[in-house]
Amino acid sequence: MELSPYAGVLALTIAGAGFLITMLLLASFLGPKNKTSTKDLPFECGSVSTGSVQNSRFNVRFYLVCLLFILFDVEVIFTYPWAVTLRELGWSGFWHMAFFMFILGVGLVYEWRKGVLDWNR
Repeated sequence: MELSPYAGVLALTIAGAGFLITMLLLASFLGPKNKTSTKDLPFECGSVSTGSVQNSRFNVRFYLVCLLFILFDVEVIFTYPWAVTLRELGWSGFWHMAFFMFILGVGLVYEWRKGVLDWNR
């Protein structure tokens, strides 16, 4: 009887799910359960919360910087496998990645000139 090529993936998935369920059950049974009014208050990065959630709005620059972070995070994700396989890809792979980096660089310069990265404005 021959195993499927996906048997290892299935075994790893089952082991990971079993570990996750075991840790969640252990934490719920063995963890401390003394609730206080202080512990039920919302925690905001070490500072005391002021105002209500409905009245507070974030600046649009916050969301633009978040999108920039995601964009350059994806760039790193695509750059790592490229760097590992660069010898096999040859010059064609090099120029494709150079074009990809150029497009991202143009986007970064555009956002820099528009003042997205300037928090003092």
